[in-house]
Amino acid sequence: MKFWVMGVSAAVLLGGALAVGVAASAGDRLAPGLTVAGVDVGGLTRDQALAVLGDRAAAAPQITVTAREQTWTLGADQLGWHADAATSVAAAERATAERTLVQRVRDVIGQEQPQDFPLIAAVDAAVARATLSTLTGSLNAQPRNAAVAFDSKTLKYAVTVRDAPGRQYDAAAAATIYAAAPTSTTIRVPVREWKAQYTADVLQGHVNRGNALMRPFGVTLAGTTRKGVLTPLQVANLYWVKPQGIVPDEAALKRAFALLTGFIDQPARNARFAFKGDKLVKVPEKAGRVTQQAAYAAFRTGVLDADRTSMTLVSKKVSPTLTLAQLPDASRLELIHTGVSTYYNSSPERRTNVANAAAKIDGAVVPAEGTFSFLESLGSITADNGFVGGLIISGGRTVDGLGGGVCQVSTTAFRAMYGAGLPVVERNQHSYRVGYYEPQVGFEAAVYDPGLDLKFGNDTGGPLILRTINDDAASTLEVQVWGVKPQRTVTVSPAVILSRKAHPPAKYVVNPNLRPGITRQVDWAADGYSLYIQRTIKDASGVRTDRTSTVYKPWQAVYEVGPS
Repeated sequence: MKFWVMGVSAAVLLGGALAVGVAASAGDRLAPGLTVAGVDVGGLTRDQALAVLGDRAAAAPQITVTAREQTWTLGADQLGWHADAATSVAAAERATAERTLVQRVRDVIGQEQPQDFPLIAAVDAAVARATLSTLTGSLNAQPRNAAVAFDSKTLKYAVTVRDAPGRQYDAAAAATIYAAAPTSTTIRVPVREWKAQYTADVLQGHVNRGNALMRPFGVTLAGTTRKGVLTPLQVANLYWVKPQGIVPDEAALKRAFALLTGFIDQPARNARFAFKGDKLVKVPEKAGRVTQQAAYAAFRTGVLDADRTSMTLVSKKVSPTLTLAQLPDASRLELIHTGVSTYYNSSPERRTNVANAAAKIDGAVVPAEGTFSFLESLGSITADNGFVGGLIISGGRTVDGLGGGVCQVSTTAFRAMYGAGLPVVERNQHSYRVGYYEPQVGFEAAVYDPGLDLKFGNDTGGPLILRTINDDAASTLEVQVWGVKPQRTVTVSPAVILSRKAHPPAKYVVNPNLRPGITRQVDWAADGYSLYIQRTIKDASGVRTDRTSTVYKPWQAVYEVGPS
């Protein structure tokens, strides 16, 4: 009995001792048996545990970053990842504080229960965002529009550049997701895509419409049989195929309209004289028919409609301004001045055109205070009007074209009317110095149908008549001005040359139609000049002078050679 009482007392004393021990072990030390990431921190203070973990912290894992088909592998620390020892130790501290009395007793008597806490990691989202932005920066792109161009080889429009979508990789979103799950070993960077403004599919539709417009397009003048036709390439010059669709070229459309109407219009013909030998015979006037200006809108619509290949333009009648009854008494007229030119070594075609043009203006009448127009007197330069192919100056080259030699007649007419002292209304020069008009350099006039005319006013107070005398055998041409001779004298000075520029070296062009070894000259060299001729007119009002300036381009010789 005494023994039992003593045992109880001992147990009570032992319980008190255990309680004291438990209390003493609680303090700021971690419970025995606790580990963090396998590192024993039991019995250590918080600072001691942090120190131990700092030396034993887990290495940063490898992270795989994907952005579409692009992949990178890098250390997590480059993405702002770091071990969070303080949070890991705090978890051990909470476990220590939450032990029951029995658990504490067991810890004291060496019966602790092991418990391991993982080493917690954290991510700095700003660092992750910066790194991901650097990785994906070169992959970001603005959308690329498709492009269209005219292919000079196929002579068709085509889509030349395909479109590509725009891409923007969202590094911020990927960084936020990773920061919320720092144990992840993969990161996917989301991407936003958007289409280009002009896609190849849309442009192909424009290309198809543009190519369909390239077809021959004929224009007829109502009330006549005249028809002008634009070639497919001439039609193609009237518009552009652009990303926004078919864009009309307004200036080109107006030029084409003027070209067609200049060909199909039939202007009124004034009454005139025709020479039969030395006798003047009156030729009656003739009404004409020309395109109405309002027809341009219809032409513009029609030529840009791929379903149409021809159209008829609205016309109007035009009356002559000089009738048979208004022709002057030819017996009262006298020779005022004569212009002369020669055309030695001209081709048969050129001679034909010289003769035809000279005959067309022969007998033309210019009313008092009226204006002479060479093109109106001539009529159109067409095969229907008697003209044949010959060398002309066009597009910076001497080339085969209809009407070569007409300028021989316009030049001679210019010399006649300029020498008569008549006021110049319009005069155009040739691009380069032409041998046919030597030695009177600069004393010439170029015409081109339509667009370039020769015009003079009639200030003599009476009507004027032009007479042409063409001597094909002698290669000479005269244009005479007849009328009531004014009381004045006219002197034309020789050309005054201001500057001269040497012609460039010869150019050789391969012509596959020539036999190998054959060389043929198709253009001739000429130096460039800046010059003027001066006219002095003396009459009752006094003395006056005027100048006609000319700037000739340096011109290179061009040779065609057969393929080697």
